[in-house]
Order: sequence, then C-alpha cells, then structure tokens
Amino acid sequence: MQHTGTLAVSPTEALKHIQTILRTQAVERELAERSAGPRHDLQAELLGRQQQGTLWREINQLHPADIAFILENLPLDERHQVWDQVAPHHDGGVLLEVSDAVRGSLLEHMDESEVLDAAERLDSDEIADLVPDLPQEVVPTLMERLDPANRERVHSALAFPDGSVGSLMEFDVSAVRADVTLDVVLRWLRRHGSLPAGANMFPVVDRDGVLQGILPFESLLICAGDTEVADAMRTDAISFHSNDPAADAAHAFERYDLIAAPVVNLHGQLVGLLKVEAVVDHIQDSTQRELLSQAGLRDEEDLFAPVWKSARNRGLWLALNLVTAFIASRVIGQFEQAIEQIVALAVLMPIVAAVGGNTGNQTLALVIRGYALGQVTDHSFRRLLIKETAVGLVNGLTWGGIMGLATLALYQDLGLATVMFVAMVLTLAFAALAGAFTPAMLQRLGQDPAYGSAILVTGVTDSLGFFIFLGLAAVFLTA
Repeated sequence: MQHTGTLAVSPTEALKHIQTILRTQAVERELAERSAGPRHDLQAELLGRQQQGTLWREINQLHPADIAFILENLPLDERHQVWDQVAPHHDGGVLLEVSDAVRGSLLEHMDESEVLDAAERLDSDEIADLVPDLPQEVVPTLMERLDPANRERVHSALAFPDGSVGSLMEFDVSAVRADVTLDVVLRWLRRHGSLPAGANMFPVVDRDGVLQGILPFESLLICAGDTEVADAMRTDAISFHSNDPAADAAHAFERYDLIAAPVVNLHGQLVGLLKVEAVVDHIQDSTQRELLSQAGLRDEEDLFAPVWKSARNRGLWLALNLVTAFIASRVIGQFEQAIEQIVALAVLMPIVAAVGGNTGNQTLALVIRGYALGQVTDHSFRRLLIKETAVGLVNGLTWGGIMGLATLALYQDLGLATVMFVAMVLTLAFAALAGAFTPAMLQRLGQDPAYGSAILVTGVTDSLGFFIFLGLAAVFLTA
C-alpha cells in the first residue's frame, strides 16, 4: 500500500505537536465551560467542530507510520480522540503500522463498516496480516467483498505459518518472460507509468511461471534494447522457498545486502516477492519479542492498557520470580548463625550475588543471540560451554582478587578475604554455566530460548551466590 503527499517530520516532533494541540484544546474546553452563557450548547458544538477540524488537518498530513507512533504514545482517551479524526484512507495503513497490543484498542473503537472500509483499501498480503486481529464476525463479510483473485491470495497467505517467508512476501509481483526483448519490457513500463515499489529487479519466468533468474533494473539502462531478457538476466540470484524460515531470509538479506528477492513454491514457480521493508519489520518484531520474553512477558503490552490487563500479562513470571526469591531467602536462612557471628557477611553477600547475576545474564545474552543467528548447534554447544566457563573463571579470578583485597583492607580479616575470593571465583563460573544452560534447556523443551530466561538465570545465580559465600564462611570462619 503506497502513501503519498505526507508531511516529512520526525515521529517525535509530530507526537509533541499533536500533544500540544490536545492540551490546548483541553484548556479551551475548560474555559468555555467556565464561561457558559445562554447559548452554551451551541458554543460547545461550534468549538468541538473547530477543534476536530484542526486535529483532522494536523494528523492527516502525516504518514500512517507516524500516525501509528503517535497513537501508541497517547493515553487511551487521547488516543481515541485522535483516532476518530484519522481519515478513512489512512485507517488501514495505520492499523498495519501500530503494535499488536494497540491495534486491538483501535479496532474496539471502530464499528463494522469502518473496519470493512479500512481493510478493503489494503493489498491482499496486508489484509492477511490484519485478519487475525479483526473481529471474527467481520471476517466472513470482508472475504465475501473481495474479488476472487484477492480472496484466493488472502487464503493462501493465511495458510503460511507465522515466521515463514510466505507470511512476509507480497503476492502482487511483476515478472517478465525470458524470451522477450528489453524494448518490450521498457514499453510495458512506460504504459504502467512507474517502477515496482520497493524492488530493484524483475523476476524472470518461463511460460509455466518457473523462475529462471532476475532482471536488474540497471540492465534496462545499460543493455541494448534488442537484447533478450534471457541474455541480460542473472541466473545466480538468491531466491527463497515460501516455507523457508523468515529468520534465515533475514540473515540472507543482511549478508548479501538484498533489496528484494523472488519467492517460489515446491515446483519452482514464482509465487511472490520478499522485500527488505517486510524483513526489517520482521527483525524489529523479533527483537521486541526477544526483549519481552527475557523478562517473562509472552505478549506485547500496550503502555496505556488497563491495569488489570497489564497485571495479568506480568503475573505468571512474577509468581516464578517470587518462588526463586523465596528459595534464595531460605538459603540465607540456613546460615543465620554464621551471619550473627560475622555481621560483615550480610554486607558482602549481595556483592557476590549481584556480580554472579550480571555474569550469568551476559552469557545468557550471547547464547540467545547465538540461537537467533543459528550459530549454536549441538556440535558447537560443548565448545561454547567450555569457553564461557573459562571466561567466568578468568573474571572470577580477576574481580574476586580485587574484592578479596578490598575485603582485607576494610575488615583486616585474611580468612574473610579468602572466602570472598573463592566465592567470587566459584559463583562466576557457575553463573556462566547457568547463563549457557538455561536457553539450551528451554530450546530442548521446545520453548523460545529467551522466554523467561533472565528471571531463571537471576534466580539460580542469586541462590548459588548466597549458598557458596555463606557456606564457605560457615565452614571456615565460624566456630
């Protein structure tokens, strides 16, 4: 879906501008209410229309992506106020651009006719992206309104699993035949009036639609017009199968600096085009999901969602966090006598746990990234484990030595300093192991390696750090 004639401003500046308008209009309404006269209702109606007109003009000169950014960063009442003034021809584009969490609140604020009108303005692949979030009672009517070709494309797009190349590709792709000349292609372009958006080449197919290669746009400029496409095309171009993982395609786009790539089916026939804009969106969505997963958030959360909805999204892993914290507290409870005899233990033990937690999360971040990039396999995991354990030991020796000297300087107790040193070495080594094993365990269980991993690693490293430090102190320092 193309958008033209929009104002080029940064999203942050646009947000500030709209917020200023909303604040100003709120003050105007408050002043009008205070100075209510005999024609208060008429004055209020005129003021409301004037404010709506101002908001309409300001919001609809923006790109749908900027409108989406503004809506995501407004509280619910102001969000709905702005959404009511978004022009119908922008509705579909905005719904595609906003986050999944915010999209639901916007759809709830629309009636059936508005939803249908917004969806019908989109391309078939965009409709397929939107369908899972639409009210179920609207979808059959929407499908009936589509022409047979678009309806078939939407059904095909919905059939591809989430996270596959097929779920990201565009179906509306212009292809050329290998047995025509470049002059024929140029004449077609002139009749069409524009180059395909977001692409730098034409896929080349035979009479059966089987992909033969690609024709770069530059070949149309540098090759003679009577040259056949078969002689000007590239046969070594990268293409994807519709069922290939989107993550693999994203790595290929990054590695080979691709702008667009053809997508084929099992028979090698061209079925769509994968563009860099769809790949970038997929990478951003994956990155956000990974960040949320590490904190135990399965679903993306609207910052301005109702309290109960946000609390429910966070509850499961807060419960697990409570369990791990309780275990850590019981570990500490087992060494109450040692802490009573040596008060310094209470001061020093948070240091061991904190550094251990940081070490575990550093390893965790690297391993999760390795899984995301396909670098961690069963064959390489053992070497990775040895390497990270060695890093933990080196850091333990280094920073344990520093903390041992600091402890000796503060408390003038060689035994306590030695316990601090040994505890740091062991804790950092075990923390590195926990950081590597946790995502591997989740992967083996068929879960996202990032899902809740930070909470699990923190809980393990806290308990281990307390146990190792207090256990050594209880054995070697107490009577």
